[in-house]
Order: sequence, then structure tokens, then C-alpha cells
Amino acid sequence: MLDALWAALPPSIVDVLPELWVALGETLVMMAVGLTAAVLIGGPLGIWLFLLSPGQSMQNRVLFAVVGWLVNMVRSFPFVILLVALVPFTRWLVGTSIGPMAASVPLACAAIPYFARLVEQSLREVPRGVIEAAHAMGASERQIIWRVLLVEARSGIVQSLVVLSISFLSYTAIAGVVGGGGVGDLAIRYGYQRFQNDVMLLTVAILVVMVQLIQVIGNHVARRLDKR
Repeated sequence: MLDALWAALPPSIVDVLPELWVALGETLVMMAVGLTAAVLIGGPLGIWLFLLSPGQSMQNRVLFAVVGWLVNMVRSFPFVILLVALVPFTRWLVGTSIGPMAASVPLACAAIPYFARLVEQSLREVPRGVIEAAHAMGASERQIIWRVLLVEARSGIVQSLVVLSISFLSYTAIAGVVGGGGVGDLAIRYGYQRFQNDVMLLTVAILVVMVQLIQVIGNHVARRLDKR
């Protein structure tokens, strides 16, 4: 059956399959680096923004305004412009400005403030009474963060990570335009420049499947974590 399916594939698809597996790997690498940076740096940044906001335990209007402005400034850059603007920094950091690792640098820089805002928004949905009750019982700031805020907001944070993952899957395709590699690069080189529409359709179908998988898995995890 597999032989029959293989024989039914157009020759252009068969020829591109080896490169397709490489492109998929490059896309996953770019997403993994960007999402890891988002969780490890953007997550704490979002928590800090929440705690600095008016009415919270570490409120500081000046610092909150400055940090919020910096986060918004990075978020305001269209990704293609950010990709180009960070070329000197990317070349200094990874030694090259092309390839999946080079594209991962601007992806990470864009993911950090994006996820920080999503985390901040998720934490704002935690009932204020729960936080005040924890303070009244003498919980430390660290305990409130780990045992109250993150526990109560974990379902929303997972949903935020799903939104981020889907958005940055499209960003990895954009990175392919400037030599970042991945499925987007494959679609540009074969589907657009060589007018191979079947290859273009194949890459679109792969991206659609990846989005659906991310959404389904994310929704399942969020439901399991939501104890309300």
C-alpha cells in the first residue's frame, strides 16, 4: 500500500521530500529556541510586570512604565524589520546571519516580550481575593508567585503558550524569506520561485496540520490544568 501511495505522488513532490524533512527539522529548531527563550525569560518578565503594576505587592509606577514601554517597543516592530535590524547582533552572537540558528535569535527576541504580555494578562485573571488571602496568611512573595499566581493562572498560561506557538510557526515561515531555512524557505524556493504549486500546497498543508496539532494538544493540557 505504501508503495502504491509513493508511486501516486507527483515527481516534484518525491524529489523535494528529502529537503522537506530537513526543513521540518529546521522549523522545529527555530520554534524550540524561540519558545524556550519565551518561557525562561518572557515568563519571569511577565510576572515582574504584573507585580510592578498598580495595586500589586511590588507596585512601582515609574519602573512599571519604563519596563512596559520597552516591552511594547520591541512588540511594535514588524517581524521582518526586526529580523533585518538584528542582523549585526545575530552575526555577532552565532557567527552567521543565515540558517535556522541565526533566525532563532530574532525569533527569541520577538517571543520574549510577546509572551511576557500574555503571562501578565493571565495573572490579572487570578482573583484578587486569593492573592490577598495568601498575604493575610503570611505567605512570602516567592510562595505567592509559585503556589498562588502560577497555580491559579496555569491554564491561561498554557493557552497563551499555544497562541504564541501558532504565531511563531508563521514567523518561522517569514524567516525563510531571508534565508532562515525551514518550511517557509522551502515554500519560497520551490513553490514561489520555481512555480511548483504542488510543493506550495504541500507546505501549506503541513503548516495547517502543525497548527491543528498544537491547538488540540494545548487545549487538552489547559483543560487538565484548569481546576475551576
